[in-house]
Amino acid sequence: MKLITKIITLAAMLLLPAGMQAQTIYNSSHATAGYVKDGTVYNSSHATQGYIRNDGTIENSSHSTIGYIRNDGTVQNSSHSTIGYVRNDGTVLNSSHSTIGYIRSDGTILNSSHSTIGYAKGVSQRDAAAVLFFFGWIR
Repeated sequence: MKLITKIITLAAMLLLPAGMQAQTIYNSSHATAGYVKDGTVYNSSHATQGYIRNDGTIENSSHSTIGYIRNDGTVQNSSHSTIGYVRNDGTVLNSSHSTIGYIRSDGTILNSSHSTIGYAKGVSQRDAAAVLFFFGWIR
């Protein structure tokens, strides 16, 4: 279930307007889960969790690659295996192409039962996708 939540949150980030500047991620209780600043990912206690590189590579706090976000909506793990997809309409698919969630244009993240599991408002698309998918802050 945790992987499904991560894939759904990735989709949310890919669909947000590119010009949004605030960089905070919230969980379903509206509590701050963390934030992104200049490509560095921080948790709600301000501890560094990882890095988002310009080429879509995602690294943990030790600078080890943990995954990739591709421009076509494909999400891959560190072994380059596809673990999910994000459609332009906000539908999120797992690696078997089954629908596992939806993303509203306002940044609300829904699971496959349409229950809200988080929010990604004001975060750049790629940064938020990396944070939510690979760092699992949304529950």
